[in-house]
This record gives sequence, structure tokens and C-alpha cells, in this order.
Amino acid sequence: MFFRPLSAAIFLGLLAAPAFAVDNYKLCPEATPDKDTPSGQITEHVFNESKIFPGTSRKYWTYTPAQYDGTTPAAVMVFQDGQWYQDPKGGWRVPAVFDALIHKKEMPVTIGIFVLPGQFPNQLDKNGKPRENRSFEYDTLSDQYARFLESEILPEVGKSLKLRQDSAGRAICGISSGGICAFTVAWERPDLFSKVLSHVGSFANIRGGDAYPGLIRKNDVKPIRCYLQDGSGDLDNLHGSWPISNQQMASALRYMNYDYKFAFGDGGHNGKHGGALMADSLRWLWRGWEKDLPKSK
Repeated sequence: MFFRPLSAAIFLGLLAAPAFAVDNYKLCPEATPDKDTPSGQITEHVFNESKIFPGTSRKYWTYTPAQYDGTTPAAVMVFQDGQWYQDPKGGWRVPAVFDALIHKKEMPVTIGIFVLPGQFPNQLDKNGKPRENRSFEYDTLSDQYARFLESEILPEVGKSLKLRQDSAGRAICGISSGGICAFTVAWERPDLFSKVLSHVGSFANIRGGDAYPGLIRKNDVKPIRCYLQDGSGDLDNLHGSWPISNQQMASALRYMNYDYKFAFGDGGHNGKHGGALMADSLRWLWRGWEKDLPKSK
């Protein structure tokens, strides 16, 4: 079967394209830094030693909250397409939101890991740019990306930061293909990640992702808490309808009595609605976090 996966360049164009809807969402107040709120630190890194995705290289960023003391393991939240989520002038500005919610104790002390999809620096396209591995990594329905996080990224970050090992202390987030990737990681490995935040998730037939509603209904309930966001102005193309796909996901999660929330607005395939909901979605995702803290040995 022929399909045309969305490249990062095409996806950026979709983010910038006007939506045929109101789509007038504003960033949440927590996205604006407060001088009285302690600020975490962002550091940039490069990872090019993957055995799960051999030949790839990628940047990633880590966010370390001011409250991290270096002795107590911190919760973890991984973001696909991490450059957009960590950008202080972008549509989510997650570090500032983390600063606000951690300061108010509305989420635990959490290390943020913002990961780019892999590129092949030795395989250039006709424009001289490295070939992208985004769709293969994000849209494939398998445990491969979960293994990449478990055996490569988390241990790499863990060399300098103490991370919680329990799934209750781990969340994962992404937009579009990164959104279905976040769900796939938790679906395949709920022992590794128990919390999912998906923005305009691509639960369409790019690489078979439209199978998830049926899989959810026909499998035992997994210990996953899931927040879905989408809008009526989202994509409708040869891969499927994103609004319908996300509604089917929500219907399946509801039918199976999952701990889920579905925020459905009028936006398009962009991060505006998700950015407006960032603080509220994190509060919901991490609610009750104090009860989930690992017992001291």
C-alpha cells in the first residue's frame, strides 16, 4: 500500500496554515514566566549512538526544575517534537508552565525531556538535507520507540539526573504523529509510562494507527491515564479524518472505562488549543501525584 507520511517540513507548514474554524485560543497564563516563581534550567544535548534506530542523530533538551535537589529521584515527562514544546517563544512554553505548577505543587518535581525525531546525517535528500525518520519512529505501531526511550534516552539522561523508575512517575506527550507515538509507548509499555497527553493526535491510517479504537475495545484495560485534545478543523485527507479518529479514540476509552479526558474544540492541526490547555491538562494528568510517590526504603 502506498502512503505519504508527513515530513517535519510539511508538518510545520500545517502548523502555520490557517484553519477553517474560529481557532482563536490564547496561551494559558502559566506560560508567561512569573518573577516570583523559581525557574528551572534547560540544557541542550545531542544523541547519535542509537542501536534501536541505527544511523540516526537527534537533539534533545532536558528541563531541570529549581526544586530538584539531586538526591531524590524526580518524575519524568517526555515530549516528542521537543523543540516546539520547550521553545520559550513557542506555542506551549512547557518549562514556564512546569515552573508554575511545580511551584504550586500541582504536579510533582519533574524532569522534562524534549526529544527530536531522528535524522540520517549521511543520507541527504535532493535539497541537501538529512533524511528524516519521524514517521517511522512516531507512526509505527510497535514497542520500538518505547525501547528507544527505556534503553537509550532515559539511561542517557539518568547519567546526570536521578529519575523515577515507576510508571506512575512518568508521562509522555506529543503532537500529531508525536501524539499517537505517546499513546503507543504507553499502550505497549504501561509499566514504563502511565500518563499520555496527545495534541491533535494522528490516530489515522498513516501506518495503521486507525486500528487503535478497535484494539482498545478488544483488549483488557491497561493502567493508562489519557488526555486527548483535537478540534473540528483538524485534517481530513487520504490517511483519514483526524477529528473523527480522535472522537473514535475517546469513544473507545469511554466504553472501556479508562481514566481519560477529551478536549474537543474548533481548532485546526496546530498547537493553539493544546497550548491554551497546557496547564489544565497537566493538572489533570498529574492529579493525585502525592499519593503516587514511591515509598521510602
